[in-house]
Amino acid sequence: MIGVVSKPGQSSVVEEFFQLFKTPWEPYHEGRSYDVILATAGVIPHPEPRLLLLYGESVECREFRIQSTVPSPGSPVDLTYQGARIPIYGKVLTFEAAAGSEPCVLTPSGIAGLKLHRAGKTVIRIGYDLFHEAEHILRRGQPAEYAPIPTLEFHIKMLRDWILDAGISLLEIPPAPAGYDLAVCLTHDVDFAGIRNHVFDRTMWGFLYRSTLEACSDYVRGRISLARLIKSWRAALSLPFVYLGWTRDFWLCFDWYLRLEEGLPATYFFIPFKRRAGAKISAEQSKRRAASYDIMDIPEWITRLVTAGCEIGVHGIDAWHDAERGREERERIAAASSRDAIGIRMHWLLSDEDSACAIEEAGYVYDSTAGYNETVGYRSGTTQAYRPLNAGKLLELPILIQDGALFFSRRLGLTEPEAWKRCQELIQNAVRLGGVLNVIWHDRSPGPERFWGEFYAKLIRDLKTYKAWFGTAMQVVRWFQHRRDVSFEPAEFPDGGGGIKIRQTGERIDPPLALRIHGPLPGKPEPQPGTNHPRAFLDLPLVGGEDVVLGWPLEIRSGLRPFRVSKAPDGQAERDGHAKQQEPHDPR
Repeated sequence: MIGVVSKPGQSSVVEEFFQLFKTPWEPYHEGRSYDVILATAGVIPHPEPRLLLLYGESVECREFRIQSTVPSPGSPVDLTYQGARIPIYGKVLTFEAAAGSEPCVLTPSGIAGLKLHRAGKTVIRIGYDLFHEAEHILRRGQPAEYAPIPTLEFHIKMLRDWILDAGISLLEIPPAPAGYDLAVCLTHDVDFAGIRNHVFDRTMWGFLYRSTLEACSDYVRGRISLARLIKSWRAALSLPFVYLGWTRDFWLCFDWYLRLEEGLPATYFFIPFKRRAGAKISAEQSKRRAASYDIMDIPEWITRLVTAGCEIGVHGIDAWHDAERGREERERIAAASSRDAIGIRMHWLLSDEDSACAIEEAGYVYDSTAGYNETVGYRSGTTQAYRPLNAGKLLELPILIQDGALFFSRRLGLTEPEAWKRCQELIQNAVRLGGVLNVIWHDRSPGPERFWGEFYAKLIRDLKTYKAWFGTAMQVVRWFQHRRDVSFEPAEFPDGGGGIKIRQTGERIDPPLALRIHGPLPGKPEPQPGTNHPRAFLDLPLVGGEDVVLGWPLEIRSGLRPFRVSKAPDGQAERDGHAKQQEPHDPR
């Protein structure tokens, strides 16, 4: 159990941080014994824990006083931890190395983290406030400059590393289902639903320009092939026949997606009302944002998608700022899809600091708007679904990859090899850290003049090579909600031994959660702090049934569960077996 000492007003962000790092913790109780104490405020009393983590400028320990320099300005400071770059958005103290200490976190101007070992105990002094950083990122998001960095996940990794380096066993529920490395959510924002809806309007003229003159320019600059140029011109010349109904509408790509994603449930976000630009939109932008279709225009496609196991969500217009209009949009999509539980993603990814409250009040189960229009990566600093700090139960499913951000010339404007490299970096982070890879591929993107279908098909083939669970946005969000609903409680046995009870709601969890125990295996001695030692973990699947009780450390007190033992850091399986049911006995 981690005892947490935080500043007044930080309780909400502390709770959310430990939903992301799903491990046993509680607010610090004086006099109670802890293996780990994490503090951002106050004076830490005796007895000292095996690991004491002191974050920021508002905390001190009677035994350890380290000379520090003046805090840095408020602009982001780049930390370095094990070669990784981590931005800090608040104040950062730097330290002078004390005798017997070792630097563990660095900045360009000095040491931002020091580790000291003494008499079998470890103290780590960190120059920034962990919970201030988490709150800043969850409330404001990261600027595009830091989009490639899953900052919150790195903060979790550092904390996990320091606990294990101190030789302390650790229990957690990783943010990926048992037996999988990551979750994948394939989503499609339906902005057009066919080019037949656009006759002599801005969209049609824009298509013709991009398919002809701009395509020629791209060919001359070497950005597209001759075959792509010919396909673009052919599409432009066929447009009159599309309007007459003599040839298919090349912007109506639902059939193409259903073939490509067969067996992989996807999520489609549909606009509920046509010709509504929405409020709080400038007059200049209003004509561009209003759609030329609504969901009631294409009932046959809604039926086919639902029959194929796809989810139908709201591509919201005004829900981001008006709960009543958001409720109207939700009811429209619910009626068309015959589903009560509905999620939303805002058209153009519009949001403000009060959006989570308005969307939750409107009755949505989740929002999936947090992301970038201009780049790809981690706006919320995490690979996980999370609760916005001003929401009650609403979960946010952040976006990681968007087609337009990759390829549009006024955004990243990448070539396909450059875009592939960027996507691979995000995939590898998700495999290493867990969480969900949430992908947007717009409805018309496989067709002319974009022709981004081949890239998307290659991406799908690549994702299938990983241990990836593919789910709709609702399925993924509900899985994360099951994970959030699990709680940890102290357990006592008749013989006086102690342990931890993992309390579940009783609802079935499919795919199961993984209950992961890091630490020494039975029969092996505990490592000493600061020593190099192989890390091992044991996984137990949680399917949502009865509570599980563990004698501590590493003694299974109830249930017959399969497990896998692996060695870090490569995570390769070492052996397979079963944890056998044991009667309570003296764990000593």
